[in-house]
Amino acid sequence: MRKRVGIAVGVVAVLGLGGGLMAFGGGHFTSKKSHAFHLDKARVERGDVIARVTATGTLSARVTVQVGAQVSGRIAELRADFGSRVKRGQVIARLDPRLFGAAAEQSQANTSAAAADVEKARAELEAAETQLERATKLADQKLVSKAELDTATTNAKAARAAVAAAQGNRSQATAAHHQARVNLGYTTIKSPIDGVVISRNVDVGQTVAASLQAPTLFTIAEDLAKMQVHAAVSEADVGRLSPDMAATFTVDAYPDEKFSGVIRQIRDAPQTLQNVVTYDAVIDVDNGDFRLKPGMTANVTFVYAERKDVLRIPTAALRFRPSDALLADREGGGAPASKDKGKGKAKGKKARDNPAAPPTGSDERSVWKLSGGGLTRVAIETGVSDGNKVEIKEGQLAEGDVIVTDAVDKSERAQAKGKNKGLF
Repeated sequence: MRKRVGIAVGVVAVLGLGGGLMAFGGGHFTSKKSHAFHLDKARVERGDVIARVTATGTLSARVTVQVGAQVSGRIAELRADFGSRVKRGQVIARLDPRLFGAAAEQSQANTSAAAADVEKARAELEAAETQLERATKLADQKLVSKAELDTATTNAKAARAAVAAAQGNRSQATAAHHQARVNLGYTTIKSPIDGVVISRNVDVGQTVAASLQAPTLFTIAEDLAKMQVHAAVSEADVGRLSPDMAATFTVDAYPDEKFSGVIRQIRDAPQTLQNVVTYDAVIDVDNGDFRLKPGMTANVTFVYAERKDVLRIPTAALRFRPSDALLADREGGGAPASKDKGKGKAKGKKARDNPAAPPTGSDERSVWKLSGGGLTRVAIETGVSDGNKVEIKEGQLAEGDVIVTDAVDKSERAQAKGKNKGLF
């Protein structure tokens, strides 16, 4: 009996102690109120801020010449191929010259015939002038009629005209012969520059027609050791660039290596594609090892400002503006997470919802510092930004201070999670 009583007393004691702890714990936890909003925070830190402009471009040789054919014909011989190094004046191809050779021979014969016609006309002129001189003397002696004198005069004038016409024909024949010889010379294709053949567009036996447009046989790059990048820079960024500015770029062939160059010029001709305006920035590149190839796509980076060891914060902190509900939640020492559903949303609320924030359109920048559980707006002056971090030039911020970048209503996030669960 005593044993049972002892057990009962022990149970009661344990239950009493447990109840006291639960009462104490319940009172403790019910007295602590959690905040209704979850805050995304960041610390003010020191570091480097590098402002960049990025663009995409294409590599090419500084001087590229397309070699074509001046005359139509069949390709009889090729003396250069892809990658061939050629010198200025070197023969790189020949067209079939037989038709042009025959045309040159015919024009030579026409020239000779025209020269003979000139000599014949001159002989006839001499005869006509002699006849006119004789008729003039006889007319002075009244031995021939005036009609005969007029005839002799007319024949002499006709002979002089015939000589002039023959000389003109000879000149035409000479010009035609010269043209035929030039066309014959055009059947030999020569390199106009020293360089490397980067493209060959014809094969032996192929017929090229140059009646409307000179066909391109070869493309020759003058010097692949000196190349250039044509980068398309957006109109919003082109004002940050200037000639002689350094640039770096990568290519897909060597993704882990950076190449360097210098801006030579920024061309004023705009290029518009799908309502996007860009300008061509030409970057000189040294390619002494010949690893870069024409046509490669270059991802270019221009550094237009750089700050070392400065205070910096995430740019998201500049966009954050607390709602009235968030300010009340923080000023009131916290509220149960299940309440204040209708007092506003922190995420998505802008300065217009918060009278403590700067007016819309103000040049003043500000961030919200978390201090002692409350939020304090701090006016700052910003400097260089790299898109993720921004330099703090002036303001009541110190290294290590905690600032808010975003806030989310916990109850709304819980509701969103519940809805997402119901979908699966």
